[in-house]
Amino acid sequence: MTLRALIFDDEPAIRQLLWSLFDGRGYEVFTFPNPSSCPLCETTVCPCPLHESCADVILSDLHMPVKRGLDFLEEQIEKGCKCKSMALMSGDFSDKDIQKAASLGIKVFKKPFTLAEMIGWLETIEKDLEPNRKLSNWPLSQSKLCTSDDC
Repeated sequence: MTLRALIFDDEPAIRQLLWSLFDGRGYEVFTFPNPSSCPLCETTVCPCPLHESCADVILSDLHMPVKRGLDFLEEQIEKGCKCKSMALMSGDFSDKDIQKAASLGIKVFKKPFTLAEMIGWLETIEKDLEPNRKLSNWPLSQSKLCTSDDC
């Protein structure tokens, strides 16, 4: 079963670390320095066909240039994004951010978090994945698949 993750963080070192973690677990990984560099931002509705999702996991930093991660994830949910596992990372969440994330079903990782925390979350996701679920190739077919050299 192919697994897919979309990772958003403006810090190259964090994108690289997360790419290594997800790639090591067998994920196809797409990383972006901010949400506006991802084709998902270009649409007003979820571009994925019915019963398909763009990814198994969407993980975003809270504070990035152009758009906050929480705003981006909320927009994806409002557009009808079918990704069931979304998370935010930050070292300075406000109480309002935490409450909003919780109300949207978004997992919160407070920096600094341990890789064990992230792995525990991924293990839960992977255990609960439906084996027959389908991943959409659009809009990611237009994006560059991240490798260890270009995250």
